[in-house]
Amino acid sequence: MKAWRVHANGEPRAVMRLDDVPDPQAGPGQLLLRVRAAGVNFPDALLCRGQYQVRPPLPFTPGVEICGEVLAVGAGATGAVGQRVLAQPALPQGGFAELVAVDAATVRPAPEALDDAEAAALHIGYQTGWFGLHRRARLQPGETLLVHAAAGGVGSAAVQLGKAAGAYVIGVAGGAEKARIARELGCDVVLDRRTDDIVARVKDATGGRGADVVYDPVGGDAYARSTKCVAFEGRIVVVGFAGGTVPTPALNHALVKNYSILGLHWGLYLTKDPAAVDACHEELTELAARGAVKPLIGGRVPLAGAAEAVQRVAEGRSTGRLAVLPGAAPGTLPALPDTEDVR
Repeated sequence: MKAWRVHANGEPRAVMRLDDVPDPQAGPGQLLLRVRAAGVNFPDALLCRGQYQVRPPLPFTPGVEICGEVLAVGAGATGAVGQRVLAQPALPQGGFAELVAVDAATVRPAPEALDDAEAAALHIGYQTGWFGLHRRARLQPGETLLVHAAAGGVGSAAVQLGKAAGAYVIGVAGGAEKARIARELGCDVVLDRRTDDIVARVKDATGGRGADVVYDPVGGDAYARSTKCVAFEGRIVVVGFAGGTVPTPALNHALVKNYSILGLHWGLYLTKDPAAVDACHEELTELAARGAVKPLIGGRVPLAGAAEAVQRVAEGRSTGRLAVLPGAAPGTLPALPDTEDVR
């Protein structure tokens, strides 16, 4: 089969190589899946660079979330041939490949309401958003939610989940086109980080109170601005540092303003509380069935385009979630839009 592999750490475009490798087999407790769609996530770029918290042995195949079709069921595994499922392939054998073997216990049914690319994108980004907003920040109906990078894959999920929870959502994006996308996603107020005074505009939109919850996958300046416009007893959820700078919180400021800084590492729930992950998947499936959430797919590429897609995400030049479709023939999908930094 064909699979992308990283043979040395560096920029995705430079270090990812499309190789011919032996077909995987379904071992005990495993399912063999045909990859129908693989979501491109920022951790894929960090894995290529050797900057992720997990460093798989070289060479490895990136791709941390997929929608796949069951082709074979290993001994002792539960599954049905032909079933459409969501999975997180265990590195070093990731999802940017034609086939992948996964632990059957980690597989979940793909929502019928979503196509393959949308279903793949529902998993990590929306699970992260749900746990961040509901388990960590305890977002309440009527509260104000400020979402940074609202047109990106992680931010767009938080916008939709915030609206589904009854929040008043303020989205921050970079540029007029990204602002338009954020508005279409349902933001009540959209701010352009390039031209707007974010702190002043958030205070204006909230009558001087500030945002009750801030969802920050960017870090750096975005985090610094958030501390200046978070409400009394507000909560800042730190999701990641796509902006490239890890902020150093001034804890005296948090003390004086009475706000909370909440870290979120969603992957820990897979081992610490897997039942909560299952319950979240059921809720997300129900939200998708009634149209309350629908992943924003910023582009679909064939398997041959995976390295370029990962590079786009690494540089912040994508909207929503990009998806790799291994079954699509080259030339049958529109080219990725020429998008500037969305953060």
